[in-house]
Amino acid sequence: MYRRILIPVSEPSVVEPMIRFASGLLEPDGEIRLLHVIPTTTLPAVTRQWRDSVNIVVPAHEASAALDVRVDPEVRASTDVVGEILESAETHGVEAILMTLRGDRRSRNPFVGHTASSILHHSRADVIVVNRLALAEEKVQRILVPWLGAHPDPRALRLAEEISVRRHGVPIISLHLAGEAAALAAQGPKRSPRGVPIQHRPVFLRGLRLSAGNRLAELVLTAAARERYGLLLVAEESEGGGIQITRRFLEELFRGAPCPVMAVRG
Repeated sequence: MYRRILIPVSEPSVVEPMIRFASGLLEPDGEIRLLHVIPTTTLPAVTRQWRDSVNIVVPAHEASAALDVRVDPEVRASTDVVGEILESAETHGVEAILMTLRGDRRSRNPFVGHTASSILHHSRADVIVVNRLALAEEKVQRILVPWLGAHPDPRALRLAEEISVRRHGVPIISLHLAGEAAALAAQGPKRSPRGVPIQHRPVFLRGLRLSAGNRLAELVLTAAARERYGLLLVAEESEGGGIQITRRFLEELFRGAPCPVMAVRG
């Protein structure tokens, strides 16, 4: 799907899981760039953290060898973490930036430092944000693709198809949250160009409507629960009235999701 993916990391524990996840979205001859930004240029702190960065670089090389994927780790020092990430993405022509949220479900603000929020708004490449369950879950029973507009986002379906093919053809379930896709549902299961089964289902949630009282994240999670969950793939829709990937939406979605989540903003 992608030829170059950039993974900004701040701690060693996510290096191997992030590379493993990215490898599932990478083209056969693709490349993963791993970037660790030391958020200071003041001595002696930068020297100490530079030495500690070996705990990020070494696991990157080990994961590269184990997965047979090209991984190029890089360490920079700057007080402008977001600027360094975006500059690296531009310089190396990456097509996607893969990130996870810092903190956990008990955190009041998983976007520590608002790094992910800034990258969402300023990146020219696709931004893929995953939760910890997406990194830890090895088996996926189904891929759920919610949408609100006139039709499912083609990019979301392509990503879902790629993930499905690499997960032994697990079904894709397209969920129209507006509940107006009866014609699609009546057509029954379909298959993607690569033979992956796709089921189009309208979602009628009695008593729940998209309003200030019932936020979009709540609708998405309620629809996912009715399908017994799965990998929840939420993509920003280019047409007006569709799903928009914002920091507030992701905060609510990731905090409440008991399942793997992958959010994509192009």
